[in-house]
Amino acid sequence: MTSSTGRGLRERMDGADERGLAAAGLACLDRCLPLLAPERAEVLRPVWAAVARGGGGAWTESVAKARVELEGAGGAAAGDGGIVSMVRAMLDGVPADWAEAPLREWAERCSAVALAVHRLHDVTDDGPLHAGELRRQLAVLDSVAHGPTGLRRARELSVEGGRVLRAVVSRRARTA
Repeated sequence: MTSSTGRGLRERMDGADERGLAAAGLACLDRCLPLLAPERAEVLRPVWAAVARGGGGAWTESVAKARVELEGAGGAAAGDGGIVSMVRAMLDGVPADWAEAPLREWAERCSAVALAVHRLHDVTDDGPLHAGELRRQLAVLDSVAHGPTGLRRARELSVEGGRVLRAVVSRRARTA
């Protein structure tokens, strides 16, 4: 898909550096995390801080800590259509090393999973939830392209997106 500026998600992802890729993947995980562990919304904050510092040892350490804190989260949620497993795979797939190739592979996989998760919760194939997720992914990549200062905006977009997804899931659970 392409944005209003004509630059598509693929093109933006292709142009991203390590920080941009890490932020893109982390933002997707952050938005979907409420489906895995709704009570642990802040567990990824240290990982965001590591992205701001440019990765390295801080990245490796914060990723390992987040995995430990989220171990067992999500359990075996019956009837979720495999969504919890998809989000869990996003978390399990976070590369421990701060290097372009594994970060790119992970960010692209997270992007696809986040779009699929939002599509599964949408009322139509390309409904407002899916379209909103695509806009957020584009906005995150645009924000982080401006350097470390754009990370704050990327995190704000992720928090907002997580709230939206959580509200949709909660509303559906009440009406089911």
